[in-house]
Amino acid sequence: MDWNERKMKIIIKTKRIKVLFFSFILFILPSCSVSYSFHGGKLNYDLVKTITIHDFPNRAPLVYPPLSQVFDQALRNRFIEQTRLFPVSNNGDIEIEGEITGYDIQGIAVKADAYASQTRLTISVRLKYTNNKEANSDVEQTFSAYSEFDSSSSLDEVQDELVKKIVDELIDMIYNATVANW
Repeated sequence: MDWNERKMKIIIKTKRIKVLFFSFILFILPSCSVSYSFHGGKLNYDLVKTITIHDFPNRAPLVYPPLSQVFDQALRNRFIEQTRLFPVSNNGDIEIEGEITGYDIQGIAVKADAYASQTRLTISVRLKYTNNKEANSDVEQTFSAYSEFDSSSSLDEVQDELVKKIVDELIDMIYNATVANW
């Protein structure tokens, strides 16, 4: 056998091994899977089946009228969409209640002329989370989030967008502190 024939046989064997290897991978890979769930991580669905989310009244000194409704709806949506809990109007296995305690506007980033170039809107919410089926799962905490905007814009121009952004952040914090197991 000359050198070229040996070289060809080695190349053919190498190609066959590669084909077998990739065929094996393609066959095995679909049958193996790892599943992660980031929804309702701390909940024991054998015990906890229902949730009651009470309205959060706006008790902040400065009141933005739509805030309570925007917050309530976002909170309900998150828990209903990302858990298997069934909403009930009273006596749920989990009960969430609280109030909006702060809606504050503050000038920050003061310029040389003593005027603020940025303004910060902060929203604070006091929350009480009660798990009536599992001990030591309750949470009572105040959550705050803020967003900044350029002071050349009026609050009326940016308020709806800022409120939605801040409420989304508050809902994330509440969900993570109560059921997400983070």
